Amino acid sequence: SRVERDTVTYNQMVSACEKGVQWVHALQLFREMAHGRVQRNSTTHSAAVSACEKSVQWVQALLLFHEMADSRVERNTITYSAAVSACE
Repeated sequence: SRVERDTVTYNQMVSACEKGVQWVHALQLFREMAHGRVQRNSTTHSAAVSACEKSVQWVQALLLFHEMADSRVERNTITYSAAVSACE
């Protein structure tokens, strides 16, 4: 049986990509959510920013960070921390 992809399952997949330092795959899943009209929240954005940060993709991390404001998604401590770390 196939698992329905919702915000929670996508968040888990993006987080797994973050832990595995798979930033490209994390961004693919992140973009797939928009195309599939799946709600992206602060957890989704934070995991994607962190995936980029851990892969030393600071430009991508900051683009995602700024995209949060455009999408009206609240930034949190985790997101700010990942964005700052990406610039170090």
